Amino acid sequence: MTTTTIAQPGAAEDVLKFITTDSDIIVPIGFGEPPTLLDTIEDHATELNRVRIHRMDPFTTRRYIRGEFGDHLRHIDYYLGAGSRQAFWDGTCDLVPNHFSEMPLLLRRVHPSLVIARAAGPDAHGYFSLGTNADYAATFIGQIPFFLEVTDGHPFTYGENQIHISQLAGWICSDAGFPAIRRRPPAPQDEAIAGHIADMIPNGACLQVGVGSIPDALLTALGDHRDLGIHTEALSDGLMSLVDRGVATGTHKKQHRNKHVATFAVGTPALLRWLDHNAAVEMMPVDWTNDPRVVANEPNFVSINATTEVDLMGQAASETIAGRYWSSSGGQADFARGAMYSPGGKAFLVLHSATSGGRGRIRCTLTPGSVVTTLKNTVDHVVTEYGVAALRGASLDQRARRLIAIAHPDHRDELQFNARKAGLLH
Repeated sequence: MTTTTIAQPGAAEDVLKFITTDSDIIVPIGFGEPPTLLDTIEDHATELNRVRIHRMDPFTTRRYIRGEFGDHLRHIDYYLGAGSRQAFWDGTCDLVPNHFSEMPLLLRRVHPSLVIARAAGPDAHGYFSLGTNADYAATFIGQIPFFLEVTDGHPFTYGENQIHISQLAGWICSDAGFPAIRRRPPAPQDEAIAGHIADMIPNGACLQVGVGSIPDALLTALGDHRDLGIHTEALSDGLMSLVDRGVATGTHKKQHRNKHVATFAVGTPALLRWLDHNAAVEMMPVDWTNDPRVVANEPNFVSINATTEVDLMGQAASETIAGRYWSSSGGQADFARGAMYSPGGKAFLVLHSATSGGRGRIRCTLTPGSVVTTLKNTVDHVVTEYGVAALRGASLDQRARRLIAIAHPDHRDELQFNARKAGLLH
């Protein structure tokens, strides 16, 4: 890769010079989206020819995601978000199944020509930081050109997400803000689930925790723990709180000891301020953070992720709701596999026992149309507000009995009947 040093910020339209017919462009996950650059590309979309934008989990919808430009500019998704879910249902964008850890590998196969991303900087040494992100984008630093959008309030973070000005195709400054993140207060079921898990996490354990009301409740419940480590994909306000309270220190970690590792961050403005020039945090590429072999090197690794349905054999469907696609696999299977091989490791899949409408989420068989995200052979513990079902090494009969025991009481008799009919209970 050869680039010319761009000492001063340019105009957003300069990005169009690096987009040709059949270009494949990478955009980071979440807050890494460069809104002004994407606005500019959309404004000139009809001048483009068969350009594809590859990204995960858009927070807000856009014209190109809705398919308004046809083959001129198309969205390729790898994890449906609020900004792309309806578009996928409408058939105006594509969804590529993947494990989060393998995103860089999949993107290399399309031979991307450009990364556009939000950033902070430059610092006194000429370096920019991808801020809230490393994810799959950081893997391509030094391999393909980057065009950056520097915005106020984007934190300058450390790790392997810095890029020197000499490696840029260009950069601009903008005053673009960040999408608002709504946090739902934990429900009583969330707090019950958190209580079951917190008792099973030892001091000194290394955590991977997702984002949402159940993880928030769990992180609150860990307030009396000591010397926890953080090696996660998503860094959140809850994890920030553990660090500030001295609960998470990283003292017992084997990799990046005394540091808090993530591949992207999402949360409130307070989190963004906390991240800025915080040397205790290291943002690392996802093909390292989520690699099960890397995860397995951390002793007492604990992985906690949400699922939507579990059948009585232990198969977990985490990316569909009632048989309809909702998200994607993310890093759930990556961390479940890594925790399996970690000395003393544990993995938990969490869910409410029933939907708000009363439909059971522990089911004899998964809803037709559902896809298995985490295999029954990999699932370790399943947790509802009614308790913990330990599945690793359990027979099919034992699995069915343990899962029925944590199902909603209104559904247990029916589950037992169907389990006997299916030959799972003897």
